[in-house]
Parts: sequence; C-alpha cells; structure tokens
Amino acid sequence: MRKIITVLAFASIAFSASAETIEERAVTCFACHGARGLSETENTPSLGGQQAPYLLIQLFMFREKLRAFEPMNEVTKPLTDDDLRTFSDFLATLPKPARPADAGDPARMQRAQALAQQHRCNSCHNTDFSGRDNVPRIANQREDYLAKTLGEYKDNSRHGYDGSMADVMAQVTPEQIADLAYFLARVR
Repeated sequence: MRKIITVLAFASIAFSASAETIEERAVTCFACHGARGLSETENTPSLGGQQAPYLLIQLFMFREKLRAFEPMNEVTKPLTDDDLRTFSDFLATLPKPARPADAGDPARMQRAQALAQQHRCNSCHNTDFSGRDNVPRIANQREDYLAKTLGEYKDNSRHGYDGSMADVMAQVTPEQIADLAYFLARVR
C-alpha cells in the first residue's frame, strides 16, 4: 500500500492544473492501472476498453467516497464534474486487454462458463462480457482483481450503485468465484 501511495504522490504532480492535455493528466491513472490502461499491478483493474458511463460513475463514487479506497479517493477529490467526464471519455478510448495466449484448462473453462450462464452474467455484461453503458467490461480483466471483486460482492464489503451483484454473488461459493475469475480472465 505504501508503494501505491508513494507512486501516486509522485504521479500526482502530472495531475496538477499545470498539465495541459488529458494524456499528461492521465499519467496518474497509468501509474497504477498500467501504460495505456493495461494493468500489471496486483488487484488493480485494467481500464482499457471500459465504457465511459461506467468509468464516470466509478470516478464519481470515489470522489464522493461512496467507494472507499484511499488512493482513488485522494486522486479524485479535486476533480470537477467536467474533469470526471473528460477522464472517463479518455479512458474509454484506451485499448481493451488482449485475449491471453493461454486458453485455460478446458474442464475448468467449461465449468465456469456454465456458472456464468447459470447466474446470467451475460444478461448485464453482454454475451462476450464486454460490458455496456454503466456495466463494466469483465472479459480479459486481471484474474486476481476479478476474484477479489467477486469476493467483495459476495461478502457485501463492496457496494455498487445497485444491489444486483451482491444478490447474484450470495449464491456463489468461493471455489466458484475462483473458477469464474479464471474463466473471465481467459474468455475468448
């Protein structure tokens, strides 16, 4: 955690009002979420390929501390509504994560795909899990982040802007969460 805060402190220099372009200001985002929005940081999502409305809601929730994560709460605190829109629009233009070369264990992939169908993940996240509007893209997201987030919805420590995910995850076991995260990180 100390490393993240230190990185953010240095990166926030580029976030200042003196930064002129959105690309210069987004250096702060890339410090944790990876170059061009493709995260290499443990438990940190890739932002590339996300929907602008989803990103806008998340940035707003961090700014207003409706989602509690200190580094994001601090980074978003000085942002105006226009800044939030500018960042969400820009981040939505970044490339989505590439499909991994590893297609995964076929039996595990099939088991998890059946779970995703059973719990109707594709009804909100699209059939290819690319997301839409205010629903995130979960295809090819970091496996560790997916497992963490699904677990937080299950134990109700992560609150969304609606209760749908908590309702869905209440029925899912920790083993099934691991399988879903494995599948979604490798979905083709």
